[in-house]
Amino acid sequence: MYSHASESLIKQAREIQVSELQKFYSRLMKMLQGKELGHDTVDSLQRLHLILSAVSKGDLSSLCTQLLRNLESRPSEGPTHSLMHTLPVLNSVLTHSPECLSEDQMTLVSKKLVDWLRYASVMQGVGTSSGGFFTGPRSRQPVPIAELDGSVSGDFFTVLCVGQGFTEDQWMNVYSFSMLRHWLLTYHSSCSTTVDADDRSEVDGSVVSMVSATSSSSRLLPPKERLREKAFQYCQRLIEQSDRKAHKKTDTELQKACLVEAVCILDCVCVEDASLVYRTFPCIKALFGRLSSELSYARVLLPIAQFYLNHGEIAAVDCENVWKVVFGRFPTELFNDPFLAHELLRFLRLNLESIELRVPQYTRYFPNLLKFLAWDSPAMVDDFVDLLPSMVTTGTAVELLHTLLDLPCLSATLVLQHRSTCLPISEPVGRSFVSLDAFRNPSFRGLFLFLLRTEADSAFFTNLLHLYLLVLQFTICALLKKYVARLFQIADEKLLAHLILVMLERSSLLLNIPAYIKEIHRVFSCHLLRLCKLHPSLVVNQSHELLEFAGSTANVYSKEELYTHVVWVLGEYLSVSCDSRCSVSLITSCFEALEAVLFEITSSAPPTGKVCPAPKVINTLMSALAKLASRSHDLIPRVSLFLSKLRTVTRSGSVAWCSDEEDLVAIVTRGEELWSLLKAPGVAQSVLTPPPHVIAPQWHRDTNVALPLQLRALTSLTHSQ
Repeated sequence: MYSHASESLIKQAREIQVSELQKFYSRLMKMLQGKELGHDTVDSLQRLHLILSAVSKGDLSSLCTQLLRNLESRPSEGPTHSLMHTLPVLNSVLTHSPECLSEDQMTLVSKKLVDWLRYASVMQGVGTSSGGFFTGPRSRQPVPIAELDGSVSGDFFTVLCVGQGFTEDQWMNVYSFSMLRHWLLTYHSSCSTTVDADDRSEVDGSVVSMVSATSSSSRLLPPKERLREKAFQYCQRLIEQSDRKAHKKTDTELQKACLVEAVCILDCVCVEDASLVYRTFPCIKALFGRLSSELSYARVLLPIAQFYLNHGEIAAVDCENVWKVVFGRFPTELFNDPFLAHELLRFLRLNLESIELRVPQYTRYFPNLLKFLAWDSPAMVDDFVDLLPSMVTTGTAVELLHTLLDLPCLSATLVLQHRSTCLPISEPVGRSFVSLDAFRNPSFRGLFLFLLRTEADSAFFTNLLHLYLLVLQFTICALLKKYVARLFQIADEKLLAHLILVMLERSSLLLNIPAYIKEIHRVFSCHLLRLCKLHPSLVVNQSHELLEFAGSTANVYSKEELYTHVVWVLGEYLSVSCDSRCSVSLITSCFEALEAVLFEITSSAPPTGKVCPAPKVINTLMSALAKLASRSHDLIPRVSLFLSKLRTVTRSGSVAWCSDEEDLVAIVTRGEELWSLLKAPGVAQSVLTPPPHVIAPQWHRDTNVALPLQLRALTSLTHSQ
């Protein structure tokens, strides 16, 4: 949240008109051309920085040229800190208008960055207030800069050097480092060079020697290549400095931030010049070995993983340990770290194509990665909607479906795991700690370890967790849609048949939240229809399991949506026209199973605690029986007898199995329609199961019927008028 004053300034910046902006640019350029840059100029530069952050308006070329002249003409040291304000503004200008620099101007900036990065003063400033995070008393005599551990620095100045005061060129060193990666990505990406086999000999295991030893030929390099070399040396020195024990916690955090930036910059320069990969990898490998066991450095390890992903194949190094940490240890131990979760999922999304190609074992870690989603579902669902298709393979499809359905259980288990580390084992056992005791009970350890493969507040667990799991149902349904969409692309009929079995089994094994169960059953029903429509032979392949499910009266009351769709696909696709293996005996078996269920639910009241079956269920059962009878005429008398009895029973008034009079009328009406159809078996089959060309007619295209001829004749007559 911004303060009221800040919001007012931002609003003014966003609402500034183009004409007013151009006047402001002209006034600022006149200020920059002056010999002395006063407070008004600094204030104007700061305002410009705000404007550029809020909008990208107007032509910035002339202003950019003047800023560059100011950088070039101002002395390296002086009474003002004009350059400290000019460089960040220039960086903002380049962010919004990178095309405003000419080749000569890019060369100029590259040269200035080299000077500031590599050749800043190594003595502390005299009588200069440090400000910012460089705080300390004033110094009378210049003394050498120091390292974070208090020792005197023996090498060039970097952002990790400390002192009582700092010169302008040292501040420019800090600012240059902060914009270096952006500069390299913006203006150096087209200057990549190829790898020379002789570059392998440049590998040197000593970080210090690589940092301290400056090649005598580096000054002969073109400006862009020279900046790349100096950036390489600067980052190597930062990595060496990060190994020093800082006296302050804030300095430790600064070391981590600088490590992130240094590794990212090294990645950039290696992308531009692959010959640097062999000089860089020993340092990166050593850094990974030093930090991989420290979870507090997880933020640094992600850029290291990016470096391995981009360059591991070129350097022919084994990356397996890196992926074990990133995909294995991070989600297992840091699933409740929202920043890491965001960064890791962003890393996956940005590099998904490369990861699928170079890290095939990535798909094995899906149970671990889903812990981020289980812990913070609303914040992560968009990421996983994008990532889930990459996790669906023929080898993971079945287990992934189980894992998605178990997501609420995983969420609850993660909460228990987190609480178990916060509460002592000797905590008194009470009603509110039953779940926690179960988590610690060795008898249930295997179950929890399976769910986890790879705050002590009972009110949260009994109330908020329940609401949280309700939110999860929408997350799971969204992911299931992505899952099935990907499944249709990769799965063969054998795998699809297995998944139908899984859906039927898991329909009974879901978290006991009615709304969640209903939504999952709805999703299962929808996808069951899609599967059977694309592959009708699946109904014959899985006929035993489908009949077992449809023959259970209990499913009518507990799984109404899914049960209705199972009955529908049996009646629709259990036909010789869909699969030549469909025999009369199979049709009869299906008929008898459905007939028994229909007779049972229309002969008595529903079980205690259950409501009457929906009319849709009864109508679907009657329609399925009629369809099956139309394909095996011996069954017609049996279904006709039931339909006639149904009409007779309902004439006496209300019935126990239907509480609504309108619903009962609809059921009887449907029964009479089916009874009338079955009196003419040939017509019944054509109406109840029409052939494909009737369902999707194309008579206007068929030249074998008279309709096209009639249409052409009518067209000719109308046009002739």
